[in-house]
Amino acid sequence: MLNFLNRLTCTYPGCLETFKSQRGRTKHIRTVHARDLAHQDRAEAYVGSANNHNDNPSPRPIDEEVLQHEDEVVMDASNAPAAANELEEENQVRRGMKMQHPYLYGAPCDCDGNILPPGAPPPPRQHPNPDDWSPFADQSQFLLADFVYRKVEMSAPNIDFLMELWAFNVAKYDGTSPFVSHREAYETIDSIRAGDVPWQCLSIDPEEDLPPNAPAWKQNQYQVWYRDPDTVIKTMLDNPDFDGQFDYAPYVYTDSNGHRRWTNVMSGNYAWRQCTTVSVATGHVEYHPLYLSIGNPHNTVRRAHRNAVTPIGFLAIPKSDRKYDGDNEFRTFKRKLYHSSISAILQPLKSGMTTPVVRRCPDGHYRRVVYDLCAFIADYPEQVMLAGIVQNWCAKCTALPENLDGNGGRRTRELTDLLTSTLSSDVLWDQYGIDDDIVPFTNDFPRADIHAILTPDLLHQVIKGTFKDHLVQWTGDYLQSEHGEARANEIMDDIDRRIAATPHFPGLRRFPHGRRFKQWTGDDSKALMKVYLPAIAEYVPMQLVQCLQAFLDFCYLVRRSEIAQDTLTEAERALQRFHETREIFRDSEVRPTGFSLPRQHSLVHYIRLIQEFGAPNGLCSSITESRHITAVKRPWRRSSRFEALGQMLLTNQRLDKLAGARAEFVARGMLPPTHKKPSQKPSTAQAMNVEEDEWIDEPIEGDSVASEVVLAQRPRKEFICTERGYPKELNTLATYVNQPALPILTHQFLFDQLSANDDGDMDNHLTISSPISVFHSAAATFFAPSDISGTQGMRREIIRSTPKWRRKYPRHDCVLIVEDEDPGMRGMVAGRVKLLFSFMHEGITYPCALVDRFSRVGRHPDVATGMWKVKPEMNRQGKRMQSVIHLDVILRSAHLIPVFGDGALPPDFHFSYSLDAFKSYYVNKYADHHSHEVIF
Repeated sequence: MLNFLNRLTCTYPGCLETFKSQRGRTKHIRTVHARDLAHQDRAEAYVGSANNHNDNPSPRPIDEEVLQHEDEVVMDASNAPAAANELEEENQVRRGMKMQHPYLYGAPCDCDGNILPPGAPPPPRQHPNPDDWSPFADQSQFLLADFVYRKVEMSAPNIDFLMELWAFNVAKYDGTSPFVSHREAYETIDSIRAGDVPWQCLSIDPEEDLPPNAPAWKQNQYQVWYRDPDTVIKTMLDNPDFDGQFDYAPYVYTDSNGHRRWTNVMSGNYAWRQCTTVSVATGHVEYHPLYLSIGNPHNTVRRAHRNAVTPIGFLAIPKSDRKYDGDNEFRTFKRKLYHSSISAILQPLKSGMTTPVVRRCPDGHYRRVVYDLCAFIADYPEQVMLAGIVQNWCAKCTALPENLDGNGGRRTRELTDLLTSTLSSDVLWDQYGIDDDIVPFTNDFPRADIHAILTPDLLHQVIKGTFKDHLVQWTGDYLQSEHGEARANEIMDDIDRRIAATPHFPGLRRFPHGRRFKQWTGDDSKALMKVYLPAIAEYVPMQLVQCLQAFLDFCYLVRRSEIAQDTLTEAERALQRFHETREIFRDSEVRPTGFSLPRQHSLVHYIRLIQEFGAPNGLCSSITESRHITAVKRPWRRSSRFEALGQMLLTNQRLDKLAGARAEFVARGMLPPTHKKPSQKPSTAQAMNVEEDEWIDEPIEGDSVASEVVLAQRPRKEFICTERGYPKELNTLATYVNQPALPILTHQFLFDQLSANDDGDMDNHLTISSPISVFHSAAATFFAPSDISGTQGMRREIIRSTPKWRRKYPRHDCVLIVEDEDPGMRGMVAGRVKLLFSFMHEGITYPCALVDRFSRVGRHPDVATGMWKVKPEMNRQGKRMQSVIHLDVILRSAHLIPVFGDGALPPDFHFSYSLDAFKSYYVNKYADHHSHEVIF
């Protein structure tokens, strides 16, 4: 009892955790409570700012803003069922929770739609015998089929060769293989019933009484391949793999202060108003596939592609001669075909939009479901076609194309219907940007409005559009206008060398030749955003740097997986700063006509759309572009390339069946789960059991843990090729790795560790007699749902300290070291890991790191870049200050980019010297989204 009373308690209100040391408490607060502390710190800053600027008031309370949206008001809950009222009252009292919708609250029912009493268990799924692997003979046959067809995508001839080799060598099958040939394997996969949603063909015939000289595109018959969307949704809802990460009803999510937060689709205002289960669809250009998802799975599940996004159609793309490229009639024909095809595909959902249907859900319960069209993900060209508007107009508002950021009302289906019924086509085209030849497919469905369901698109509007196509291009144009072509080319070459000199960082793509590549991908643009700002900082005016910094802040804020009210306020202010500072491009004649660009204009709608649909990272076209790889590109490569579409459809169907069979076998307990459920423990131990050379930076599955850093399971036995082994004795090791201060720093570390856990005086002459184990890497596991992560938001990155990385040059990564409880960078310092090692003392293992320390420059981030600057700490002799730290005080990796200064880099400068050659560095908060959240 005495030891318990002497323990330190968490200083965060309501937290009951206790700790043996100040170090443990500080790490706990900085990881578990970091987000709430950051929100409080920023909120206080906003209140102070609002007192000085009346045009930026504090966020409105939830009861004004959350349940109402301008003229659209949520229905009165007075007539709601008693259970819903009780739930609503309880959640209103208990702030910091979900407030469920008063009408649609996901009550379980039986298969006939009758509501079950509270606490009733779900009916058992009718699983066959747990040893029944039908249609496969046994577990090994299923795993083999899944391996050769899905995982390695083995060709038919190679499957035949493998089966022949198997039959020749494996006595287990008495001279036979699991499958006679690829045909038997394919037939077995085709006979799987789980996940079976067959493809169908819809033929669209040409108009009757066409003149003989009508163009070929009018006379052609078009085929649209599709799958029944109702059956697809039924299969998704019945997927037990989604259990625990699935919302059964709309909700309002508030933090402990009662402030609204937006996360998944069902947390948005649109779902609350519609009171339905929602669906998400998107289109693409090549082969024009149409994808569908349901809005219930959490965004992390959708981003992880756990069968939450699936192709439901391949739309016909009319072809024509070049002479019709600019023909208005041909353009209108293509648009009409596009809308009529989507309308025909979605028709099976129409009855379920007005009359509830009963569907089984991931938890095994049946529920009454109402369908609705909620969100359509599309880039700007497709939004033009979807909304039936004129090019260069906005699909969300009626602002004029020559002044898109000027006044404009919201576009709605009702407004468009009213205008088209009263005005001529010319007036509609010129004054409202409406193409009245096009009737959006949403007009065929109740409550659907194409203008309302178009969602933000981070990839094409923000990353590829505003950043790559606009800001990067304009910066180059600015340099050329200010310095002339010859000098501008010299500067751009040095900017490329600076980009190439960026130090290593886990998961960060390097640009060995700068940004000089012809074919840009979305990943290229995302990677360049992370390193571009420091590279141009000294070559352009501060206003231009601040313009890019404001845009990057806006982009990173709206990309978060959970967006609070103060985050929206930050995003609004960042956007305002961006609009103010981008005027440098107008003043310098780079953009003399201004900024009426549809993709850039779309940013002004993001705040409202986040409130409507939740965090945009769950509705970004990068999700469907990634799905496009597995649904279109890979199946096309596997085809014979002749009449490939039919082969691609069959490949998709087989993949869905294998996924459905695996989910069923997992649900029966016949296979271990591929994706761990939320109730299972984090898989840090999984990382510890992997050889360090095999570790990669990746998303991982498991429960959320705040932050944890572990060493490789086994110490490194030898250097790469040439060195045989590290000494085990501390003093000898110090000489071997050329770190003479290592013994005294390690003893000081041990003294600090022991004195932190004991109030008595410690012996200042401690000895470390145990063998020293040296490691070349450690794994940091932390909660980073805004980045590519597992379904519980967990990510693992590798911190490396090795004398020869890739057998070429040293690599010593930098880390963030937690020192006190102050939020953001004020409570941390940066360090460069020179050695990872561990030792034992009195039966306790101490995992440690020897680090070169960096100190903060100034009391605030840099005014131009918004990033903190740090410099190496030096002693009086001009040598770098070092310390030995426990791995527990490391939060995660830090990315340091040099402050390059005014001079040009040598052409042969190698990035491996970057962390040694400069006097100061930026702590790159744009290295990834988690860095942006913790470094401020």
